[in-house]
Amino acid sequence: MEPVRISLATVRQLSLHCQGLNGAPACPQGKASAARMIERLGYVQIDTIHVVQRAHHHILWSRCRDYSPEMLHELLAIDRHVFEWWAHAAAYIPMADFRFYAPRMGERALWDSQKAWIEENRETLDAVVQRIREEGALGTADFEAPEGFEGGSWWSGWKPAKRALEVLFNLGVVMVSERRKFERLYDLRERVIPESADSPPPSQEEVHDFIIRRAVGSLGALPEREIAWWVRERPAAAALQRAVEAGLITPVSVEGLNNGPWYAWTEALNTLDGDHSGTPSAHILSPFDNLVIRRTWMELVFGFDYRLECYLPREKRRYGYFALPVLWGDRFIGRVDTKADRATGTLIVRQLTFEPDFADFEQALPDLARELRAFAAFNDCSNIAVEQVAPEEVAPRLTLALDL
Repeated sequence: MEPVRISLATVRQLSLHCQGLNGAPACPQGKASAARMIERLGYVQIDTIHVVQRAHHHILWSRCRDYSPEMLHELLAIDRHVFEWWAHAAAYIPMADFRFYAPRMGERALWDSQKAWIEENRETLDAVVQRIREEGALGTADFEAPEGFEGGSWWSGWKPAKRALEVLFNLGVVMVSERRKFERLYDLRERVIPESADSPPPSQEEVHDFIIRRAVGSLGALPEREIAWWVRERPAAAALQRAVEAGLITPVSVEGLNNGPWYAWTEALNTLDGDHSGTPSAHILSPFDNLVIRRTWMELVFGFDYRLECYLPREKRRYGYFALPVLWGDRFIGRVDTKADRATGTLIVRQLTFEPDFADFEQALPDLARELRAFAAFNDCSNIAVEQVAPEEVAPRLTLALDL
């Protein structure tokens, strides 16, 4: 099949369509919308940083504006519509995909240090499993450290029960039943995962079909070398051909890019009408958002060089501790470092930095102001305080747009 020639602008529109960020309604309302969006994205990354709402909540709110954190709790703990495990990082994953993750659980999911630890701590592992079997779901806080134990901040410094729970989770012996103030509560796998969720085990052919659906279906268009699962397993050429023949994906060539063959999600390609000039809207995204987490792909498609700076020393940061990407229409126009001061109910804009080549402030600032107000409300803040804007001459215009 001869590749269809498309522009880079079309690639961006395909990605925004598949990511639910093109302004179109996000299907049902409420919890059903959140559930559908997780299925659409394939996973939602969990992160501990809490200067604003945590990543998993932020990602869903960006697409489902009536979302609230209670919805995700219910989808995990009550409905069993999602489960927690590892994508490229800890994530909420659709329960419908569990059968593709189950074969990854076991020894292959362990770090080398965990494998070595198991051999000397089988009694601890057995004791933790026995307590959970008898008492129900338990968290790390439910286990006492041995007398005289001196802990540390990472694996080697964890108390034995915490290390055991992490090992058992990777093995798939226990799963996360719910979270209590963000702490994982673990229960036996058979009490968390529906009986039919991991059957039948997928064939290798089905796994490769799954990888293609999840990779191309969630991002709209990818070069062949980027079509991989988070465990870095790439589908065979036969699987790609099968998906093309089934009409799921379409071979494309992208104008101006010479980095190998690309494939586009056919449904999205057929949905676009070729007119990319609609009214743009603003989105303040999480650093762990599904659209931006593949940094190399994002820079290639959107021309946006983004790095999270919270792990850098203060003197090396350019944009702030937790600068969030700002999307306007189909381009990233800047990044904003925010902090939710929950004591005063104020969203503090530490630093808003626009891209050097961006100048369409008259059109963008009203949209960005609306997004900042919505983001403040999402973070339970009724006030906004702006500290720094670059370029400086834009600050008064932003303040006016925010009606501060």
